[in-house]
Amino acid sequence: MDFSHINRKGEAEMVDVSNKRIVHREAIASGKIILKRETVDLIRKNEMKKGDVLSVARVAAISGSKKTWDLIPLCHNIPISKIDVGFDLKENGIDIRAKAVCQAKTGIEMEALTAVSIAALTIYDMCKAVDKEMVILDIKLEEKSKNEIQY
Repeated sequence: MDFSHINRKGEAEMVDVSNKRIVHREAIASGKIILKRETVDLIRKNEMKKGDVLSVARVAAISGSKKTWDLIPLCHNIPISKIDVGFDLKENGIDIRAKAVCQAKTGIEMEALTAVSIAALTIYDMCKAVDKEMVILDIKLEEKSKNEIQY
C-alpha cells in the first residue's frame, strides 16, 4: 500500500503537487461545544466579561485557518479566497460551521477543520471562568468539492 505522505524510506514528506492543475475548491467543516444553559444565555446576551464571544471566535477562526500550513507540518500553504464561520446557539451549546474556499492545486479541508477547531477553543477560553464543564465534540469534514476553473 502506498501512502501519499511517506517516501520510499518510510519517512514523512510533503506531497508534490507541482504537476496538478489549479481548481476551485470548497470545504465545509462542523463541530460543537457543549456549554451550560447559563453560559449560552450569557453569550446570547453578550454579557461575558471577556467580551463578544462569537465575534472574537469568528475572527480567531479566520486567523487560525490562515495558519493551518504552519500548524500541520505536511500541509501546503494555499491561497485562501474565503473563510465563512457561523454559529448556531442551542439550549446546551453552540454548533460551529466553517466554509473555506480557494483556487489551488490541493484541498482546503484542513483550513475548514482548523477554523472550526480554533473557534471552539476560543469559545472555551472565553467561557472557562464561568463554565468548568465545557466539552468540544464532533469536529468533522461535512463535504468538499473541486471544480475546474473555466477561463
